[in-house]
Amino acid sequence: MQNVSPFHIAIPVHNLAECRKFYREILNCEEGRSSEHWVDFNLFGHQLVIHYKPKTTEVLHTNPVDGKNVPVPHYGVVLPWDIFHTFSEELKSKGVGFIIEPYIRFEGLVGEQATMFFLDPAGNALEFKAFKDMGQLFAK
Repeated sequence: MQNVSPFHIAIPVHNLAECRKFYREILNCEEGRSSEHWVDFNLFGHQLVIHYKPKTTEVLHTNPVDGKNVPVPHYGVVLPWDIFHTFSEELKSKGVGFIIEPYIRFEGLVGEQATMFFLDPAGNALEFKAFKDMGQLFAK
Protein backbone atom coordinates (compact mmCIF):
# COMPACT_ATOMS: atom_id res chain seq x y z
CA MET A 1 0.00 0.00 0.00
CA GLN A 2 1.32 3.45 -0.89
CA ASN A 3 1.97 6.21 1.64
CA VAL A 4 -1.23 8.13 2.28
CA SER A 5 -1.32 11.92 2.36
CA PRO A 6 -3.28 13.50 5.20
CA PHE A 7 -6.81 14.49 4.27
CA HIS A 8 -8.46 17.79 5.21
CA ILE A 9 -12.11 17.86 6.22
CA ALA A 10 -14.16 20.74 7.60
CA ILE A 11 -17.40 19.96 9.40
CA PRO A 12 -20.20 22.16 10.76
CA VAL A 13 -20.84 22.42 14.50
CA HIS A 14 -23.44 24.57 16.25
CA ASN A 15 -21.65 24.45 19.61
CA LEU A 16 -17.98 25.26 19.05
CA ALA A 17 -16.95 25.15 22.74
CA GLU A 18 -18.61 21.77 23.43
CA CYS A 19 -17.21 20.20 20.25
CA ARG A 20 -13.76 21.67 20.91
CA LYS A 21 -13.79 19.93 24.28
CA PHE A 22 -15.06 16.64 22.75
CA TYR A 23 -12.37 16.47 20.07
CA ARG A 24 -9.64 17.48 22.51
CA GLU A 25 -10.65 15.44 25.57
CA ILE A 26 -12.67 12.48 24.26
CA LEU A 27 -10.88 11.82 20.95
CA ASN A 28 -7.49 13.10 22.23
CA CYS A 29 -6.95 15.34 19.19
CA GLU A 30 -4.18 17.91 19.43
CA GLU A 31 -5.53 21.39 18.79
CA GLY A 32 -3.95 23.59 16.14
CA ARG A 33 -4.89 27.03 14.89
CA SER A 34 -8.25 28.53 15.76
CA SER A 35 -10.44 31.61 15.62
CA GLU A 36 -13.82 32.61 17.06
CA HIS A 37 -15.50 30.53 14.35
CA TRP A 38 -13.31 27.46 13.75
CA VAL A 39 -10.71 25.15 15.32
CA ASP A 40 -8.12 22.89 13.63
CA PHE A 41 -7.39 19.44 15.08
CA ASN A 42 -4.92 16.66 14.39
CA LEU A 43 -7.17 13.61 13.95
CA PHE A 44 -4.74 10.68 13.73
CA GLY A 45 -2.47 12.72 11.43
CA HIS A 46 -5.28 14.27 9.38
CA GLN A 47 -6.54 17.85 9.49
CA LEU A 48 -10.05 18.13 10.89
CA VAL A 49 -11.57 21.59 11.19
CA ILE A 50 -14.75 22.28 13.11
CA HIS A 51 -16.55 25.37 11.79
CA TYR A 52 -19.41 27.14 13.53
CA LYS A 53 -22.73 26.87 11.68
CA PRO A 54 -26.13 27.62 13.22
CA LYS A 55 -28.07 24.52 14.27
CA THR A 56 -30.42 23.04 11.69
CA THR A 57 -33.47 20.84 12.09
CA GLU A 58 -32.14 18.29 9.60
CA VAL A 59 -32.65 14.70 10.79
CA LEU A 60 -29.81 12.19 10.59
CA HIS A 61 -30.30 9.92 7.57
CA THR A 62 -29.29 6.26 7.68
CA ASN A 63 -28.88 3.41 5.21
CA PRO A 64 -29.13 -0.28 6.15
CA VAL A 65 -25.79 -2.13 6.17
CA ASP A 66 -25.42 -5.59 7.75
CA GLY A 67 -28.77 -5.10 9.47
CA LYS A 68 -27.57 -1.89 11.13
CA ASN A 69 -28.58 1.72 10.41
CA VAL A 70 -25.42 3.44 9.15
CA PRO A 71 -25.59 7.25 9.39
CA VAL A 72 -25.09 9.27 6.20
CA PRO A 73 -22.96 11.30 5.96
CA HIS A 74 -20.19 10.15 8.26
CA TYR A 75 -16.41 10.49 8.41
CA GLY A 76 -13.53 8.98 10.34
CA VAL A 77 -10.19 7.24 10.07
CA VAL A 78 -9.03 3.74 9.19
CA LEU A 79 -6.76 2.80 12.10
CA PRO A 80 -4.28 -0.03 12.62
CA TRP A 81 -6.04 -3.10 14.10
CA ASP A 82 -4.51 -2.86 17.60
CA ILE A 83 -5.01 0.92 17.83
CA PHE A 84 -8.68 0.54 16.88
CA HIS A 85 -9.28 -1.85 19.78
CA THR A 86 -7.41 0.33 22.29
CA PHE A 87 -9.23 3.44 21.03
CA SER A 88 -12.67 1.77 21.23
CA GLU A 89 -11.99 0.73 24.84
CA GLU A 90 -10.91 4.31 25.69
CA LEU A 91 -14.14 5.64 24.17
CA LYS A 92 -16.21 3.16 26.21
CA SER A 93 -14.39 4.17 29.40
CA LYS A 94 -15.20 7.83 28.66
CA GLY A 95 -18.89 7.02 28.31
CA VAL A 96 -19.25 7.59 24.56
CA GLY A 97 -22.65 6.43 23.35
CA PHE A 98 -22.34 4.37 20.19
CA ILE A 99 -24.82 4.41 17.30
CA ILE A 100 -23.22 1.11 16.31
CA GLU A 101 -21.11 -0.60 18.98
CA PRO A 102 -17.64 -1.80 17.95
CA TYR A 103 -17.93 -5.11 16.09
CA ILE A 104 -16.21 -7.21 13.40
CA ARG A 105 -17.62 -7.30 9.84
CA PHE A 106 -16.80 -10.07 7.36
CA GLU A 107 -15.05 -12.12 10.05
CA GLY A 108 -12.73 -14.64 8.40
CA LEU A 109 -13.59 -13.30 4.94
CA VAL A 110 -12.05 -10.87 2.44
CA GLY A 111 -12.27 -7.36 3.87
CA GLU A 112 -12.49 -8.42 7.53
CA GLN A 113 -12.77 -5.20 9.51
CA ALA A 114 -13.62 -3.75 12.87
CA THR A 115 -15.95 -0.76 12.88
CA MET A 116 -17.84 1.56 15.24
CA PHE A 117 -20.07 4.63 14.88
CA PHE A 118 -20.88 7.48 17.28
CA LEU A 119 -21.87 11.15 17.19
CA ASP A 120 -20.01 14.27 18.22
CA PRO A 121 -21.95 16.82 20.35
CA ALA A 122 -23.15 18.61 17.17
CA GLY A 123 -24.64 15.38 15.77
CA ASN A 124 -21.89 14.69 13.20
CA ALA A 125 -21.54 10.93 12.68
CA LEU A 126 -18.07 9.41 12.98
CA GLU A 127 -16.93 5.95 11.91
CA PHE A 128 -13.60 4.52 12.91
CA LYS A 129 -12.56 1.21 11.43
CA ALA A 130 -9.59 -1.13 11.08
CA PHE A 131 -8.76 -3.93 8.69
CA LYS A 132 -7.21 -7.17 9.88
CA ASP A 133 -5.15 -6.95 6.64
CA MET A 134 -4.75 -3.33 5.43
CA GLY A 135 -4.03 -4.73 1.98
CA GLN A 136 -7.74 -5.52 1.78
CA LEU A 137 -8.87 -1.92 2.25
CA PHE A 138 -10.23 -1.81 -1.31
CA ALA A 139 -10.74 -5.56 -1.85
CA LYS A 140 -13.90 -6.66 -3.66
